[in-house]
Amino acid sequence: MSRLSIPKTYKLAIGGKFPRSESGRTYEVTTPKGVFLANASLASRKDARDAVVAARAAVSGWAGATAYNRGQVLYRIAELLEGRRDQFIEELRLSEGASTAAAAKQVDAAIDAWVWYAGWTDKFTQVAGSGNPVAGPYFNLSVPEPTGVVAAIAPQGVAGGSLLGFVTTVAPILVAGNTVIVIADETRPLSAVSLAEVLATSDVPGGVVNVLTGSPAEMAPWLASHADVNALDLAGAGALEWIDLEIAAADTLKRVVRPEAGIPDLALDRILAFTETKTVWHTKALI
Repeated sequence: MSRLSIPKTYKLAIGGKFPRSESGRTYEVTTPKGVFLANASLASRKDARDAVVAARAAVSGWAGATAYNRGQVLYRIAELLEGRRDQFIEELRLSEGASTAAAAKQVDAAIDAWVWYAGWTDKFTQVAGSGNPVAGPYFNLSVPEPTGVVAAIAPQGVAGGSLLGFVTTVAPILVAGNTVIVIADETRPLSAVSLAEVLATSDVPGGVVNVLTGSPAEMAPWLASHADVNALDLAGAGALEWIDLEIAAADTLKRVVRPEAGIPDLALDRILAFTETKTVWHTKALI
């Protein structure tokens, strides 16, 4: 007697949990040829607000962790992704219509990206910080610190990039101690949700990474205007009215990174885009 297979249910990732959309909505995810793969949650503006609440609650713990500890956590993500490599290759092969070799290359690049950014957690402050010369008996030190809560739109529809684009958007945001709400690739969200499951078992505290699936055009305006979001990464917003998002962000003095073509490069600048510089004065001992 044959048995029925149990198809995976792809949910949102908010606050370390995996809820369905509060609206009850779903949408079909298909292969490039239109073959049904799965139902994914169609997130609403209420889901986006819930994700902001979760991200805000997680900031102090994540930012307060040592840089070395954050690096260990990011490296652990790479370890677990390596262990589930075959699963991600299969998801990418189906959702992107890629060959097994191309899917494997993308998974390997995503693993390498986590390792690359993990290595920067306890080093970027040495590169971006400084001891400033002053006229007087003082030390003057500038140190980069996390911005806080970042809302991001992962690359959308980039060839061979639904997983890698997600990783190269999220990883640099986490390095300095920020938390993130990220809108996954709308038509190819499966690997993003599966990666959220990896994050949940990799020592990443709940609420540090919150994943929304569905329409960026529906959710992005609410995130851009939300007063408790500190920065906006429009990496995958090129097809949206992103100037309007930038204007909405300006009302609450958000830092904004404009859209990019393709998959974001691995770059120190992407880490520093989500930091603020604190300058501290301290008197020198007079002998």
